[in-house]
Order: sequence, then C-alpha cells, then structure tokens
Amino acid sequence: MVAGADPDYPRTTDEGQGWAAADAPPDHRFLVFSVLVLVSSLVGAGLVSAWEPPAGGVRLVWIGLVLALGFLVAEQLAINVDVRGGVSWTISFSEIPLVIGLFVAPFEVVLAAHLVAGVGTLLVRRVNDRILYNAGAMVFEITAAFAVCGLVDRAMAGSGPAWAGALAGALAAPLTSTLLALVCVRVLGRRMRLGAAVRLMLRTLVLGLVNASVGVVGYQVVAHAEAGWPLLVLALGGLAALYIAYSGLLREQRDLEALSEVSLIVARSGHQAAARPSLGLADPHEVAGATEIDEWQAIAERIKEQLGAARVVLRLRFDPQLPLHTVVSGSDLPAEVHAAQASGPRADALLRLPGSHVRHFRRGDAVPEVRHALLRRGADEALVVPLRSASHLLGVVEAHDKLSRWRGFGQADTRLIGTMASHLATAMDNRRLLATLRHDAYHDPLTGLLNRPGFRRAAGEPLRKHPDSVVLRVDLDVLSTVSDALGYAWSDRMVVAAGRRLRDALGPDVALARLEGGQFAVLLLDTTPEQAHEVAELLRAGLAAPYPVDRLTVEAAAVVGYCTPRTADAEEDSLELDVDALLQRADVALRAARSGGDTVRAYLPTMGQVFLRRFQLVTQFRHALESGQVKVHYQPKVALPSRQVIGVEALVRWRHPEFGRLDPDEFVPAVEAAGLVDALTGFVMDQSLIRVRKWLDRGLRIAAAVNLSVRSLDDPHFPDRVAEALARHDVPPELLTLELTESGVMADPQRALPVLRRLHTLGVTLAVDDFGTGYSSLAYLRQLPVDEVKIDKSFVLGMGTDLGDLAVVRSIVELGHSLGLTVVAEGVEDDAARDQLASMGCDVAQGYLISRPLSESRLEAWLQARTTQARGLRDETVLTLLS
Repeated sequence: MVAGADPDYPRTTDEGQGWAAADAPPDHRFLVFSVLVLVSSLVGAGLVSAWEPPAGGVRLVWIGLVLALGFLVAEQLAINVDVRGGVSWTISFSEIPLVIGLFVAPFEVVLAAHLVAGVGTLLVRRVNDRILYNAGAMVFEITAAFAVCGLVDRAMAGSGPAWAGALAGALAAPLTSTLLALVCVRVLGRRMRLGAAVRLMLRTLVLGLVNASVGVVGYQVVAHAEAGWPLLVLALGGLAALYIAYSGLLREQRDLEALSEVSLIVARSGHQAAARPSLGLADPHEVAGATEIDEWQAIAERIKEQLGAARVVLRLRFDPQLPLHTVVSGSDLPAEVHAAQASGPRADALLRLPGSHVRHFRRGDAVPEVRHALLRRGADEALVVPLRSASHLLGVVEAHDKLSRWRGFGQADTRLIGTMASHLATAMDNRRLLATLRHDAYHDPLTGLLNRPGFRRAAGEPLRKHPDSVVLRVDLDVLSTVSDALGYAWSDRMVVAAGRRLRDALGPDVALARLEGGQFAVLLLDTTPEQAHEVAELLRAGLAAPYPVDRLTVEAAAVVGYCTPRTADAEEDSLELDVDALLQRADVALRAARSGGDTVRAYLPTMGQVFLRRFQLVTQFRHALESGQVKVHYQPKVALPSRQVIGVEALVRWRHPEFGRLDPDEFVPAVEAAGLVDALTGFVMDQSLIRVRKWLDRGLRIAAAVNLSVRSLDDPHFPDRVAEALARHDVPPELLTLELTESGVMADPQRALPVLRRLHTLGVTLAVDDFGTGYSSLAYLRQLPVDEVKIDKSFVLGMGTDLGDLAVVRSIVELGHSLGLTVVAEGVEDDAARDQLASMGCDVAQGYLISRPLSESRLEAWLQARTTQARGLRDETVLTLLS
C-alpha cells in the first residue's frame, strides 16, 4: 500500500473523509518536505544495509528482476482511493512481492526492485512533481520492512514460526507509508480528524495483513509443497479477481459521488445566481456567467480528480454571440490554444465536433487535423464532448492524458465524462433560461431599459449607500396624438428613440427605466439638486428634438420632475430612501410642472400636501354623503320679463370637518376622476326631487336643475336610473332639468346622442350649460335633443362694458330661439344686465341679482320674503319675484 501526496490542492471540504479545507500551501514546503523524507530514508537504508549481511551472485540478479516485475504488476493492479485534501490512498498488492523478497533476497535487491518499479511507474505516468517524496516513501517502506523483520527474527531466536518476521515486516511497510502520509498532510497545512486517521490506519493494517498473508502462504506452498505453484497461481488469480471487482464497485461509487458533487456545485451556483440582485445594466447572459467562474473552476477540478487526468479544460459559451470562455484545471494550457474558438476560418478541430457524444482521440491514430490539435495542447490523448442545447453550442469539455493507468482512458472514464457533460449542458441551458427570465422580469421589452420593478431593484441598494442622490421622472408628450394618427407602431418607435437619446445622454452606468407609455425614470448618484436641474434640462432638450415619423417630423415636448431623498421639513431634514415614494414625489413635481407651464420642476413638500388633500377628499367622500357633510344648495331662476320663479339649480356644497367649506371646483373633479360621480349625481338628484315633491304638495310647480358629468353620458343605464328616481318620488319628468357642459357634449356627440335621446323620451328637460365657451357645431346642436341653452356668465358679466360680449349674448339668444330652445342667462348681477336680457328676448335669468345659492331652509325663507303668491292659469300657485 502506498500513500502519496497529490499535486493539486482542492479548496472544498470532504466531510466524509474528515479533511478540512485550507489555503493551498506554497510548493516549496512540499519540496523541502520531500527532500527531507528522501534524505532520512537513505540514512535509514544505510543503517539497515550495514546491519544486514551483504550478499551477491548472479542468482540475486534474476531474483531482483523477478521482484521488480512483481512490484511493477502490483503497481499496475493498484486500486486508487481518492481521499483528496492533498493525499491519494492507493491499495496495491505490493506486500506480496515484498514478503517474498523478505524470504529470498537481501535488503539491497528488494530495495532496488521496489524503486525501479515504483519510480518507473511514476515517470511513465508523468507525475514528476511527486517523485522525490514517493521515492523516499518507497525507501522508508523497504527499510522499515527489513528492520522489523530482522528484529522479530532475532527476538524469537528460532522459537517461533519462520514466517513471523517476514509477515511483521510486510505489515510494517504500509503502516510506515500511511504514517508518513499523515505527516505530509500536516506539513501541507491541512487537518484530518483523529477518528478518520484511526480508521485509515485500521484499513491499512487489515489490507496489509491480507496481502502479507497471501504472500507468506504462497511462498510456503511453492517452497514446501509438491507442484504447489499452480495452486499459488490460482489463489493469486482469485484474489486479483476479487480486488478488481472491488475496484470496479469502488470506482462506480466514486463516479456517483463525483457526479453528485458536480450537480450540487451547479445547483448551488444556480441558486446563488437566482438570488443575486440584478442592476439591470448588464446583458442577462453576462450575468449568468461572468461572476461564477469560481464555480466552474471547482467543477473542472472535480472532473480532473475523478478522471485522473493531467488536465481538464472547460470551454463555456454564456451567450451565442460571445466567444468561448476557457477554464483550465491541471497543467497549464498553451496560450495559443487557450483562446481557440469553435467557428471561423481558424477553428480548432476539437471544438467544432458535431453531435454531443464523447470522442476519444489518441495522437498515434488520429486524423492529421486532430493530431495537430493534440500537439498544440501538448497531449497524447483526449476525451472531448461538446455541450449542446438544441442547435446551439454551449461549450466543450476536454480531458487530457490519463495519469493513473498505462492504458489511458477507459470506458468508465468515457461514461463518466459523458454523463457529467450532459448534466453540465442541462445546467447551462437552464441557467441561461433563468437569466433570460430574470432579465425579462426586470426590463422593458420595447426599449430594453429597466421597467418599474427593475428600477426599484436597481436603485434600492445604491440609494441606501448614496443618500445624496436624485430621482428624475421624465414624461414625453404627443405619444397619444401619434398613436391616434399613425398607429401604435410609430409611437413605439418614438419611445425607443427617446430611450436611446436618454441612454446616450446619461451613459451606460446610470440606472434608466421606462415606466409606462412615454414615462422614464432616472437615478443620479451623488448629485446635488443644482446638478440634477442641469441634467434635467439637458434631457428635456434632447427629447424635444424633432423625431422623423412616417415622412413627417414630429416635435415632442418633455416635462421633468425630480426629487432627492432629503426633503426640507419645517423642523429638520428627513431622509426618504423608498424608491416608490421617491418616484411618486418626482411624479408630483412633474405634474406640478405641467400644470404650472414649466418644463422642469423640483419636488417641494407643499406639493405633496395638495395631492394628499385630494386623496383624502376622494377616500372620505362616501362617508361625507352618509354623514350629512355634503348638502345641496339651490339658486332660484326667474322668467323674463314676468319675474316668475320657475325653477332652481341644485348646487352641491361640502363642509369638511378638517378643511372647512370646500369649493365644488376642488372636490368635484377629484370625485369624478375617482369614479364616484354616479354617487354624487344620484345624491343631488334625489335631494332635488325630494324638494320638488314638497313643492308639488304645496301646489308649487318649481323645476330643479341638476348638473351631469360627461361620464354619465357614457353609461347606457343612466336613463333607467333617472326614470326610477322620478317614479320613486312621483315627480313629473318636465320638472327635472339635466344640465350638461357644452365641452362635454361636443367632445363626442355621437356617443352621447343615444343616452340623450332616451332622456328626452322620458320627458326630462335637457340643457347645454356654459354655452359659448366651447367649440359647438351648429349642425351637432341641431341634432341633439336639448330643450334649452345656458349662456355662460363670463359673457353676461361683460355685457355692460364689452360690446363683443354683448354681441355674443344677443347672437346666442337669437340662435336659441331660431332652434326653438329656451335661453337661460347665468351671472345676472345688476338691473341693467337684467333689462338688457329682457329686451333681447332672453327667457330666464339666474344670478346674484336674484339670489345666491341658498340652503333648503334659507330658500324657503327667501321665497316667503321675496315673492308673492298668485293663482295661475292651470290652478297652480305662481311665485313672482318682488322688485
């Protein structure tokens, strides 16, 4: 049995054998130790040689040759057990020729035979860096064997069996080499647990005892039994068969362990790659391979150990467009071959093999181009297997020159490297797929920039490390116009072009994301607000440059809002490092810039209060309706020139417990944008119909006008709800007026027309509010089933001082009458305006001259104080406004 130092120093820990990982020791330590072992062994050999009586003769030469042959055969039938950690353990039959040599040959002959066989084997296997150590170990083995044998023989002095000394000497040889190996482990800086060392010594003792016993029995049979050598041959043959079978089982077990270990390394590195945060600034395949070379190096070393190869080369392609990356374990690869590629005019013969099965090449019988490739690598033989995924070459695995056998790589090696290559190909393909999926999850498919999750992931850690940074929101306009006119394909091209301009302006190392539509986000690290403003102006100018679109040139406007993690509060500077919060603040600044007519705006804490207040109003609106915070006020309308009170306009009012009285212009648009306008309209309509029903019960026919949102005209079920409300309150439909803004109706008359017709069929009065401020088409106005138009108060207020406004009002009155419509004037605040409207023939007046909007109770008081009651033509009560 021989224990020898391994020239490779793996970094992994083998818990099963008890070796602990350590850094690779310097080569000179092992060299010094090897020289010390060799010198010590030679000294010991000299002492034993002086102790033993010298012998000579031609017969000893033949015995020495036979013993050398026996040692050589024993070496070639050895079973290698890989304990790694710097030491390999070899089970051999060397005790058999050794014990025979103890019987028939002097010390010098056995030592020479053992050295010739052992050193010759190492030279043939090209294990040059271990010759000194192993030669010293061999000398120690033979020296210890003869010393123990001599001591036992002298101690027994013929009183015991003659073979006792030889048996003890044969056992001393493997024990000596094992102890020397353990010392070598300590010299190399590694540790072995005591239990593992004891188990190793016991295995050595048992196997040495078996081999030595076979040698003693064989010698005794040949020497003393008649025709005993055939029996010895049969016994040795059977023992060799058992050892070979055991070696095969052991090899299969080690192959499975190696395959399992490689799979675990690949799986572990794959999990690490999946957990590694992606900044989104690199190509997905670079992320898959660039940071994991250490794992591939460990895989190459493990394959080399298991195959017993002089060198293993992994050539990996992490991206189809990138060259092969080379990982080498073992002896150095010549520089000219290190960068060899699988394609091109100078492609290497071993790298452009078809298929994915294993090839075994030997330099002696290979075709010329393969022989040339082996010569370039300095290899006599090679196992080569391509790694493929469908039609793509993922890499190539090469194993060069078997070290532990004269016959080179065998079928077991071929099966092992083929199985490992299959696992590696599957692992690489899965990791490429994982990298692609991760890239797609954090990148925008249109522009290739980061998306919102990707920006959140990329900006999170840098913001924590660099709090003096700035987040920008950039919004590109006119995309909807381009989409409507030319289709989404051209608007997408504009987005791609805008993203390219931003990337060119910012450089490759700045986190840039496309959020949605034409909105982008940028993270500027270690940037002052002043510098951020300059960058924002630069980006805005770059995006505003004309875009060539379908033989046209489109000029797009851009708006930029930005904010910093540090915001100036009233008391102290607070730090906000949440990416979503910063994006929201930058968006607030962007909207503030757009509403204020600016192009670049920095975020201020007061901006956030406006949107927070709006958010609170929306979320609290339903509760306000239920709790009575929202009330309906009424503004009377009188007929001209009779001054009869014919109706009221219902106007919503909200007294908030925190914000006080709220203007409708503040909360109605927010409620409408939040989709709560149906609740508001239903509330106002119910309150108005309740008021009208009370008046009807008193004999008063006073109509109520309710303002409608344009969203109501998009709801085909709205007329049904109006009809149900009229029936529930038992109010004639002509006493309900629904007012719609001119701009809302004229935005899409064809879509609003079916709902308006159904409302008109119900008998509800339809009015166009704020008439004159929009872009009404006379043709559309004639098609719409409306009953009255309301002149916007801006024209009525200017009639006394602006002839233009006076002309507009007169024209609207004449136009309305020509179409058979009732004309209502808003904003009547003085007697002159009322008299002018009456002279023009305007039908109804509404304004502060008559009354401000009043609550329900104050309206009743106003009616009692400002009107007189009279009996009408239809036996109803008529209210006339007092002068």
